[in-house]
Amino acid sequence: MCLFCKIVNKEIPNNTVHESEHFLAFHDLYPKAPIHILVIPKEHVNCFQEVSGEMMAGLTAFIQEVAAKVGIDKTGYRLIANNGKDGGQEIFHLHFHLLGGRQLAWDHSHEDAHNFI
Repeated sequence: MCLFCKIVNKEIPNNTVHESEHFLAFHDLYPKAPIHILVIPKEHVNCFQEVSGEMMAGLTAFIQEVAAKVGIDKTGYRLIANNGKDGGQEIFHLHFHLLGGRQLAWDHSHEDAHNFI
């Protein structure tokens, strides 16, 4: 059983922000921003590539609720899903990082764009 499934089953404690029948949101133990929340489906799905459209519809509404609950729905936030090993996914249970609470840095430089074409 994966780490997030153990959290869903209450085998591992967490700092819950919001919960519904199908989804759970809790504070990340290693925050990268003043607000850093992990949002997961309670049903195990390995990664974004395997999630159904129906589940994503529910996750979308749930994430919007979480953003409003923590007060970043109006100021803005970043939503990240790492997919697979090469995408930086470390825990193979679909999860989204919801980051906010300040203006987040983003490197807009395009100096190396030619290296990716």
